[in-house]
Amino acid sequence: MLRRLLAIAGKEVRQLKRDRLTFGMIIGVPLLQILLFGYAIDLDVRNVNAAVADHANTSLSRQVVAAAEASQIVTVTRSAAGPEALEALLDAGEIDAGIYIPHDFERRLIDADRPAGQLLINGSDPTVEGIVRRLSSMPLPGQQQPSKLFEARTYYNPEGRSPVNIVPALIGVILHLTMVLFTAIAIVRERERGNLELLITTPVKSAELMLGKIIPYVLIGLIQVSLILWVSQALFQVPIRGNIIDLYLASVVFILAALALGLLVSTLAKTQFQATQLTIFTFLPSILLSGFMFPFEGMPRIAQWIGEIIPLTHFVRLSRGILVRGADLGELHTEVWPLLAFFGVFLVLATLRFNKRLD
Repeated sequence: MLRRLLAIAGKEVRQLKRDRLTFGMIIGVPLLQILLFGYAIDLDVRNVNAAVADHANTSLSRQVVAAAEASQIVTVTRSAAGPEALEALLDAGEIDAGIYIPHDFERRLIDADRPAGQLLINGSDPTVEGIVRRLSSMPLPGQQQPSKLFEARTYYNPEGRSPVNIVPALIGVILHLTMVLFTAIAIVRERERGNLELLITTPVKSAELMLGKIIPYVLIGLIQVSLILWVSQALFQVPIRGNIIDLYLASVVFILAALALGLLVSTLAKTQFQATQLTIFTFLPSILLSGFMFPFEGMPRIAQWIGEIIPLTHFVRLSRGILVRGADLGELHTEVWPLLAFFGVFLVLATLRFNKRLD
């Protein structure tokens, strides 16, 4: 019995040696996880993008702004004309915090019954909201004890309900997993059954074959979006503040990018099991570096650069911007173009690898 067990075990080891992709996953997955969780994921949010509307424009008001930046909680990236301009920047997703200092700022400091200024906070991310709120009670320059310096006003999710933050981003997470997996397995299954070789003998071009394969899945992805929205309304009372058409248009662009990635994965995998492995391998950094689970602002700069080349990062901003903040697609156009670029690049690479493998 021992001989038979060793023979079977030896055969399995030889099979793993021949299956380079699986062997690479044995090493790659744990390395990827330890690097992401140990280095890239940081719950200590710092340097949140902020704007300042300083109507007082005094030495003390400038010292207060400098003290806020010195705390490393916020980084002031721009100035605004007033509270309305700060709200517009919040709606567009260009900042997560706004500091409004009124013209009578120093007189308000004497009155202990009212705050001296106002802090406008993006509440669509509870972690960022909690960190920025600390500024409302920071000490004045030259003081040791904190005082009620700002009145904190939370936008979009004042109750701090988790579903309002999670569900919009969850649309992208579900679409990424299912679209990449479905497409990759569908192509590999065709190859395993010999159907792709039969299709090559027809006048259908490689690009036409690739596009034809993904068209049905666009409809499937939109059905999934509709299902998620219905459940989020029926069970979690997640508000839909923006135009639902904008959300569907953004979803189509993201679905196309995810399907093109699935096509690229299918050209790398030889079996359906390998296609599943590669899908999980792409899913891990997407879910961890996109801002879905952990605050994007809390990541090291290099992790943010990597996150910017992940399609899910841009769709998370789109879905939260439309559903939670009520922004329109025109205000969020800077997140749409990267998704279109991802779709084009992934589709071209998949088509080139398809030709190379099956010529």
